[in-house]
Amino acid sequence: MATMGLEREIVNPQVLRNTTERFARAGILLPTFAQLADPALIPERVENALEAIDPDAAHPLNLFRVHWYNDADRRHRVSLPAHVVLPKSLTGVDAPIVLLIGNRFPMIGAHKVLAAYSCLVPRLVTGQFDPTAHRALWPSTGNYCRGGVAISRIMDCRGIAILPEGMSRERFDWLESWVCDPANDIIRTVGVESNVKEIYDKCGELEVEPENVIFNQFSEFANHLGHYWCTGRACEHIFETLREKNPALKLELFVSATGSAGTIAAGDYLKERHGSRIVAAEALECPTILYNGFGDHNIQGIGDKHIPLIHNVMNTDFAVAISDEDTDSLGVLFNHPVGHTYLRERRGVPEETIAALDQLGISSICNVLAAIKMARKLRLGPNDAIFTIATDGWSMYTSEQQIAMQKRFGGRFDAISAGETYARFILGQGIDHLREMTFEERNRVFNLGYFTWVEQQGIAIEEFEARRRRAFWSDLHALVPIWDRLIEQVNAATGVLETL
Repeated sequence: MATMGLEREIVNPQVLRNTTERFARAGILLPTFAQLADPALIPERVENALEAIDPDAAHPLNLFRVHWYNDADRRHRVSLPAHVVLPKSLTGVDAPIVLLIGNRFPMIGAHKVLAAYSCLVPRLVTGQFDPTAHRALWPSTGNYCRGGVAISRIMDCRGIAILPEGMSRERFDWLESWVCDPANDIIRTVGVESNVKEIYDKCGELEVEPENVIFNQFSEFANHLGHYWCTGRACEHIFETLREKNPALKLELFVSATGSAGTIAAGDYLKERHGSRIVAAEALECPTILYNGFGDHNIQGIGDKHIPLIHNVMNTDFAVAISDEDTDSLGVLFNHPVGHTYLRERRGVPEETIAALDQLGISSICNVLAAIKMARKLRLGPNDAIFTIATDGWSMYTSEQQIAMQKRFGGRFDAISAGETYARFILGQGIDHLREMTFEERNRVFNLGYFTWVEQQGIAIEEFEARRRRAFWSDLHALVPIWDRLIEQVNAATGVLETL
């Protein structure tokens, strides 16, 4: 496990000393994973100091906002993670679809900042990454590289974003305002959402320089661990609260677009504790899990054409595909005044639900549609809860809305368009392109990962195969308390907490 970035001990004491000295000078204090899973554990003096800090500022204490418990203005902590229970008037199904709201995370307005922190901090506290000498490279199809740049900057090290040139304009605008050198710290690769291999190829070119450290979200197991502990716990907290009002409520499914397979790790947590099943969603235009397929699509943020190393495939219960025509069209319906009028007056969707629709980005809509498909397939009822994630909000896709308006509606969206869109893509969402992952199916998908990770990326076959076993993942989950102790040691060495 050590060669897979899963070190349990300090690798280089001198590098760790460089880190603690820099953190002491810069006033950098690190939250533990336990504190991010349960922010009530954050020291009171940190909470008090946060009162005066803008959640979008490049300030080290914003690390203590990298959790699911921020309020709407992201300045204060709430007792329960932000979520919306989508009603039948919107979804057309009886099962409650519980959607965690991800745009309340600091700096980037998306939950990928949690993944970035989760990946960088173990390298820091084990003496593998030297902020005085190394550069952190963040390959991504969107929000993860923004999270990486933000985390790098507030940890006083150099962050470089690597992403396809076809991603939304809003992503590039944000990056240009945060990186140290826009001309050199934003690397555009060929293609769009599904062109992940091209990102890997660029990383291979850059990795020959010893000062460059690649934080590949698709193979960094800390990405899995951050979501297992923090996102899984947030879902569980919401479920337990909802069950207090309805003791008959069951947690049936956790649905997540696969992407880097970080978020879907929350499903592992929930399955262990509540027996829920895990649904992996992907783009119909690139159905890698479902059909060993390939292609391009516009469901930005879910990446594909390969199986991430950190995906616990042998624990996945269903695979489902959603078309980007569906997500593009519903993105317009959910964010256009005519769409709001239709949902309110013709479908009876509550005003508070309509007001929350701008908190769903493209991949968030994909997650909701996959949940609708599963509710119909399994004939779930009002006591069968489906949990899923709104990874970011529509503010990252306003330029995409104009493109979709032209491409899907010929530049005109009226009441007829609204009715047709709702009827076709929500009421008409069928149970096609959906597969139960039997043992044989899981093995098929697991084996598909061989070509990326062993043949192309050089992972040892023994390490690749180890991931088939349940014990591998159990051992993995035991790492977090070890890393938390190392975080506490670094904090003690810097003495920053005492200065607040």
